[in-house]
Amino acid sequence: MIRSSMIYSGLTLVSRFMGFLRDLVITARLGASATPAADVYNTMLSFPNLFRRIFAEGAFAAAFVPAYARTLKGDGEEAADRIASDAMASLAAATIILTLVAQLAMPWLMYAINPGYAEDPVKFKLAVSLTQISMPYLPCMAIGALLSGVLNARGRFIVSGAFPVLLNIVMLAAVWPQSDPISGAWASAWAVLTAGVLQAGLLWWGARKAGADIRLRWPRLTPEVKSLIALAIPGAIAASATQINIFISGILASFVAGGRSWLAAADRLYQLPLGLVGVAVGVALLPRLSQAIQAGDTDEAQTATDQAIVFALALTLPAAAALSAIPFFLIDGLFTRGEFTVVDARATASALLHYGWGVPAFVLNRVLSPVFFARQDTKAPMRFALISVAVNIALGLILFRLIGIPGIAAATSFAAWLTIVQMLTALARRGDYRPSKRAIGKIIRVAAASLALGVILGLASHFRPLIEAPLQGLRFGTKEIAILVVCLVGGGLYPVLLFAFGGVTPAEAKAALRRRKA
Repeated sequence: MIRSSMIYSGLTLVSRFMGFLRDLVITARLGASATPAADVYNTMLSFPNLFRRIFAEGAFAAAFVPAYARTLKGDGEEAADRIASDAMASLAAATIILTLVAQLAMPWLMYAINPGYAEDPVKFKLAVSLTQISMPYLPCMAIGALLSGVLNARGRFIVSGAFPVLLNIVMLAAVWPQSDPISGAWASAWAVLTAGVLQAGLLWWGARKAGADIRLRWPRLTPEVKSLIALAIPGAIAASATQINIFISGILASFVAGGRSWLAAADRLYQLPLGLVGVAVGVALLPRLSQAIQAGDTDEAQTATDQAIVFALALTLPAAAALSAIPFFLIDGLFTRGEFTVVDARATASALLHYGWGVPAFVLNRVLSPVFFARQDTKAPMRFALISVAVNIALGLILFRLIGIPGIAAATSFAAWLTIVQMLTALARRGDYRPSKRAIGKIIRVAAASLALGVILGLASHFRPLIEAPLQGLRFGTKEIAILVVCLVGGGLYPVLLFAFGGVTPAEAKAALRRRKA
């Protein structure tokens, strides 16, 4: 499971690096608070992205992958691929209809998803037009999500981990040549549509190469598809609580010029551990856990869940420590250039600080959700998600009035931790899972190592002028080189701290990475 997670994470790292490069170009081209183009760009991405994350990382992680994996193992490839073909046809039809309705209703939807834009007719009209262009990305990604699930259930993680790179390459190619913010925003919208088609095509090719015989057919509500829908709807809501909370945050941010862009820049950094660790571990855990539960192997289910949580936190807690210890150092060093000013960097850093302490909860949500989904329980996580969304809305409104944009981030993080508490309580009460004493000990040691790293990084931020002083003779790149050096040193120190505190031993690291014979 850890090896599969690391394959998926490694490819996701390439995608996130390309996405980060894309965001550096876009923030420099479009800015944040000084031009409407950046807010419109982030609005254009947020609507199809919300559904992409629900379908790609929610509904099918909850319903399709376990069903396909069980059928593949029990009834053979032909039966499994028949279910996949019927599910893809139904999903494609539903998302195409949803896309057409959203495109037609977008002028009215925009009042709901970005009420703050209503006071600026130019910004409002541009946001409507670009979101209409990008909406067909939704059916492309919904189909891609199903094909990715087919690959994962067959133990193939390379294509499903690599396909997001296409979006970043196409968007970079489209935005880089643009000379003004508005033309850059238009180019990015068409790039999203183009990339969606290419990504779906790549996953189709990958599924065929893996031996899956997924066919195009007219939708039909077979008993298997009805069962998937019954599981997928609550599962999608449950697995997407974080994304729904982020979407709600964007609605509040629309009332502040540059607010959406500040949150989007912070999103790029705190979503990195979620994509690299949370989604990857969840993807690798679900098939293994489903098979263990089907076989009645409670020891294997306990071991798999313990390993997933410890492994996820070993990579997530140091990220949370860094985001909380040096938020302005990170944002200023990485994003401040061109149209993105120091004022924008400070506003973004204040949001990133509060997202930082929520990062472990965001990742644990992805790790704990499969523990429910593998047992065919999607309703309990849905209840937790709905409570989380309600708390996020109420607390977000209060904190937004008190402290502005940082309050939105703080409410999202608090709601995420509330979900984790509910999940762990429910699992313990039902006797499905309690962390073992060994796992708890490991988590405490990982937390101690991460805290030590946070203190070291905080000192680096405090003495930033001394770090940058030797670089002042350079014509450019002073702050970029400084933050790169600090990140590299921190990345090198953390394994030493982790081994020193006993969070992970060298023997355990070697055992996790050692290739075993079939």
